[in-house]
Amino acid sequence: MDPMVIPILVAAALVVFLVAATVRIVPQARRYNVERFGRYRRTLQPGLNFVLPVADRINTKLDVREQVYSSDPKPVITEDNLVVNIDTVLYYQLTDPRAAAYEVADYVHAIDQLTVTTLRNVIGSMDLEETLTSREEINARLRAVLDEATGKWGIRVNRVEIKAIDPPHTIKEAMEKQMRAERDKRAAILHAEGDRQAKILTAEGTKQKDILEAQGTQQAMVLRADGEAKAVERVFQAVHRNNADPKVLAYKYLETLPHLAESDSNTFWVIPGELTEAVRTVTRAFGDRPMEGLPESAQPEEATTSDGNGASGEGSRAPELRAGPALALDATAAANEAAEQAAAAVSDAKAEAEAARGGQGPGRGRTSAG
Repeated sequence: MDPMVIPILVAAALVVFLVAATVRIVPQARRYNVERFGRYRRTLQPGLNFVLPVADRINTKLDVREQVYSSDPKPVITEDNLVVNIDTVLYYQLTDPRAAAYEVADYVHAIDQLTVTTLRNVIGSMDLEETLTSREEINARLRAVLDEATGKWGIRVNRVEIKAIDPPHTIKEAMEKQMRAERDKRAAILHAEGDRQAKILTAEGTKQKDILEAQGTQQAMVLRADGEAKAVERVFQAVHRNNADPKVLAYKYLETLPHLAESDSNTFWVIPGELTEAVRTVTRAFGDRPMEGLPESAQPEEATTSDGNGASGEGSRAPELRAGPALALDATAAANEAAEQAAAAVSDAKAEAEAARGGQGPGRGRTSAG
């Protein structure tokens, strides 16, 4: 072998070693801390970098992208002395590679322990219910404390989230019962509100129905009364227009007399004294000559209703009308028929009153001539 080859190979190997030791290529989103003779010199940025071989040494390689750290469940005691396990998720980013490498030995472990202590301080001032409903407040307080503490470490905490809050099993059962009771309560309230609304709507409908029926009845009564008033007015005008004599009026009087006993609420009746005069007028109207007078038997008698034991009163017979022999046959028949109708109506009314009173004691109602 040529003796010159060996030095050349050694020189080439030395050059390759020096180039490899001098040139450093840093990837994107990475930072390299360089020490010279054991002391921090500078931080290499992404790209091509040159260092002194043997003198410079890369101490740490850091990733400056945002990192996610999920901690294990940690037991925390609330204000009401309940132990809950809380999981947290931490989002952080390196802002100063030198501080992250030289200010703290293990920034991940340091952040984890700081999160636990901060959680215990925050949760210790809250009860369980407040803890379960105040996640946003807990996250904000955690972030404020962590961001302030990790700033000198060259780390920025972007976000802290509580992943889970796990209360004891007995508390879970109590919470389930409470939620079930709340749901039952809301269901009962909704059902009661529905019944209330239904009853209100039904009452409103019944009210509107009664009002409409009352208005209809009122209008019908008004129209009926107007019709009766107009009928009476026309009859009155017809009577006065035709100049009706007392004979016609007396006949209508006798014709209306039986209707006095139609009501079931009457307990006694009074036979008007004008009955004989009305009969006499009708008799005169149908006779060939005026009637001189009526016999005494046609005068009305005062009758007394029977007592509760069925005993008869003083006089219970209805007045009878008898025509004298001087009357004509047709006038006598008309007068007798009118008198019989009046007497029959009065007798029926008295019989109904006695039947209605029954055995309630001696009768107090009497019929008397007016």
